[in-house]
Amino acid sequence: MKRVASIRLLPWIALTVVAISACQGRADQATVNSSSSPQSEAQTDCQTIQHELGETEVCGQPQKVVVLGPHLLESLLALGVQPIAFADIEVGGRRDYDNPSQQIPYLGRYITQTVVNVGTAANPSLESILKVQPDLILGTEWNASEYETLSNIAPTLLFEWAEPEIALRAIAQAVNRTEQAEQILVKAEQQIAAAREDFAPVVSTHPKLLLLSSRNFQDMYLGNSGHGMCSSLLEEMGFQLVAPPGFEWSDPASPLPISIETLPQMNEADSVIMLGSNFNPSEHVAGDDRFDSDRLADIKRSWAESAIALSLEASKAGRVYFIPAYLCLGLPGPIGTELYLKELEQQMLTDN
Repeated sequence: MKRVASIRLLPWIALTVVAISACQGRADQATVNSSSSPQSEAQTDCQTIQHELGETEVCGQPQKVVVLGPHLLESLLALGVQPIAFADIEVGGRRDYDNPSQQIPYLGRYITQTVVNVGTAANPSLESILKVQPDLILGTEWNASEYETLSNIAPTLLFEWAEPEIALRAIAQAVNRTEQAEQILVKAEQQIAAAREDFAPVVSTHPKLLLLSSRNFQDMYLGNSGHGMCSSLLEEMGFQLVAPPGFEWSDPASPLPISIETLPQMNEADSVIMLGSNFNPSEHVAGDDRFDSDRLADIKRSWAESAIALSLEASKAGRVYFIPAYLCLGLPGPIGTELYLKELEQQMLTDN
C-alpha cells in the first residue's frame, strides 16, 4: 500500500509548525542533557529498529510511549497500544488530554486513558517528556535536531510523514506487534479495493476531479502527490486529477500554489474537492464534528461568496466537496485511510 516515495511537506503544514515553534521555548534542553540514562540496565531481549536517522536498540516491551505527531499516534493506536504522552501538530499549550475523544481529533476515540500533553510535534516540551519517564519516543523528521537529546531520555525512532507503512512496520517491531501490522495493511488494501468498486459508477460518469487545498481561500494549492494520501487515494480509485492547461507534473512532490483566478482554466473538472484547514491554536477541539466545522466554515463561506468559484461547472452541478485537510494529511496511515474513504463515500456517493 505504499503510495508515495518521497514527499515535501505542504507549505501550510510547515507554516503551522514554524508558527507554533516560535511560541515555545527550549529552556529545558540543559535539564535533559544533564539527567539522561535511558536503558541503563543491561537487557537481553533487545532488537534493532531501522528508522530515519539510522538504527536504535529497543529492549523489552515498551510500556510508556511518547508520540510526537498524529500520524505516529495513528499507527500506535492501530496496533492497539496506548500512549502515555502526545504532541499534536496543531493544538498545543493546554492541559493534559483528560478527555481525549473531545481533545484529539479523530484519534481520541481510540484512547482509553489520560494522556500527558507534551506540546507540539515540531517543538515538544523536553521537560514534560522527561517527567513521564518514557521507554520509547516516536518522532518525525521535524525532531531531527533534537534527536540526540530525545535519545538521552529514551530510545527514539524518527519517521517521515511520507512513509506511513515504513513507520507502521517499524513501530510494530518496536512494540512486538509485527504480525498485527501486516494484517492492518492487508485490511487497508481491501478497503481501498472495495471503495474502488463502489466508486466505479461515479468515476465512469464524472472522472475528472480538481483537488485543492487552502487555509484561508487566498493561499490555495493544486492537489498533486505533494498532498500525500489525499491525492494518491483518489487516483487509486480511478479519478483523473485536473491541472491547468499545459501544466506538466515535472515536480509532482512540490505543491503548486495557484490563485482563484486560475480556476476557470480547470473548468473541465466534473467535481471539486477542497481540503480546508482554518488553523487557530487557541481554539478547543470539542469533538470531531466541531473540529470539522471549524476547519471548513470559512472555506465554505468564501467559496459561496466567490463569483469565480460559483461559475465552475462543478459548482453549478453541486459537486463541490469540503473535507478537513487534517483527515488525510495528518493521518496518512490505516485509520486515516478508513476515515477518508468514509468521508468521500458519505459526500460523493450519496450525492450521485
